[in-house]
Amino acid sequence: MSFQGKTVAFHTLGCKLNFSETSTIARLFAEKGFVKKKFDEVADVYVINTCSVTENADKECKSIVKSAMNLNPEAFIAVVGCYAQLKPEEISNIDGVDVVLGATEKFKLLNYINLSHKSSHAVIHNCEIAEADFFVDAYSVGDRTRSFLKVQDGCDYSCTFCTIPLARGKSRSDTIENVVANANKIAESGVKEIVLTGVNIGDFGYGRDIDGDTKKRKEYNFFDLIKALDEVENIERFRISSIEPNLLKDEIIEFVANSKRFVPHFHIPLQSGSNVLLKAMKRRYQRELYADRVTKIKSLMPDCCIGVDVIVGFPGETEELFLETYHFLNQLNISYLHVFTYSERENTEAISMAGKVPMAERKRRNKMLRVLSAKKLRAFYATQKGKTAEVLFEHEQKNEFMYGFTQNYVKVKMPFDQTLCNQKMEVMLQDFDEDGNMLASMTNKAFSLR
Repeated sequence: MSFQGKTVAFHTLGCKLNFSETSTIARLFAEKGFVKKKFDEVADVYVINTCSVTENADKECKSIVKSAMNLNPEAFIAVVGCYAQLKPEEISNIDGVDVVLGATEKFKLLNYINLSHKSSHAVIHNCEIAEADFFVDAYSVGDRTRSFLKVQDGCDYSCTFCTIPLARGKSRSDTIENVVANANKIAESGVKEIVLTGVNIGDFGYGRDIDGDTKKRKEYNFFDLIKALDEVENIERFRISSIEPNLLKDEIIEFVANSKRFVPHFHIPLQSGSNVLLKAMKRRYQRELYADRVTKIKSLMPDCCIGVDVIVGFPGETEELFLETYHFLNQLNISYLHVFTYSERENTEAISMAGKVPMAERKRRNKMLRVLSAKKLRAFYATQKGKTAEVLFEHEQKNEFMYGFTQNYVKVKMPFDQTLCNQKMEVMLQDFDEDGNMLASMTNKAFSLR
């Protein structure tokens, strides 16, 4: 079947890894002659890349499918990704869905496209998750100033709250040579900042031996990867999306502190400031190690931005244990929090644990930490006032303003100027508004990135 001139639209839920994979699937469609449309436009095909972490995933997926059907009742609708792997039958029962593709099939979506007629019931193509034992590279280009580059997939950790290993399989990673090659392709497209992404990128370098039964260390690791990427020409910045504290070694921190291209910004999952809960979650560190990582970073990079993931309402989280987390975070020299409210997930250990926290209490604790996050961000921004910084401006415009990020992830707001898009400009950081944007003025120095 010829697809020349046919149209396709994409909607992505969840993490940077999903965005990198959606972009790669979109390029496969473009190679077959499809024209890309926005998701709120009429298209022949709608692709929804789902997330297993999103709360109310079923309700959200139904709503997105309905919006596509309203635009074009005859459109071919594909639902792929993590939620599609975990709950394929649930998704197949959503009115309008034509095909549901799990972990190993999503990159083969074009094989299942049928534009000749609308299916009466969705076809499911997914696998036992053990079969997801191969790596498919992906990166985003053309969607924004920054590119998300996938370097690793899957996870071998067994955190008691998490379904990602069930949705994405065991940990596996790309080769350094291929990651560098993809970084060079991204550079050729004009993108100047790459965000390294994966499920557990600090685990980069582990792989399966030929029989697939045991794991062995390859000849390289994440530290080797970032050293190689630091030599890539025409990429101004590399950013590490998220890395486990037990895998954030001294050598990595020290390298970033002296790097040509890796920026002073770390996002480090904590999940709880209570060792009791960390043990119940089966996290691979205690809070003391986490505090040590923050201290190490700040000793070498005082202006480094540090983001933290934390979960509230985990089973057994008493008020005392929650306050332990609150006070631990309050005294840490961090910059912002991503706060998640614990929600029960099928096929996880945590769902059967005692000490269920009422939902109203979970929401109260979430609000307390979000207020703390705002306080932390203001305090971090206050340390940046009066300093000069290099900002890479994005293409997006909102209410006649444009936005960009400094190397250490300060979000800068300026009046929109088309000529500044994808430009690195030196600015003086002045003050910040209530929405968490730093106001700035231009200095006389500018660096063209075109």
